[in-house]
Amino acid sequence: MAPLLLVLLLVLILFGVGFTVKVLWWIALAVLVVWLLGFLFRGPIAGGGRSRWYRW
Repeated sequence: MAPLLLVLLLVLILFGVGFTVKVLWWIALAVLVVWLLGFLFRGPIAGGGRSRWYRW
């Protein structure tokens, strides 16, 4: 009975990791799109240079 429970636990862990990795890929893709849009839609600043779309 213990080996069966260990195999089921392993399957559950691997399924959870796979689902999490897939979700993280979608989040990374969304962040990349927002980052690229920030470069496309930033406007010029008063000093004649280019502004930053982030406030660091």
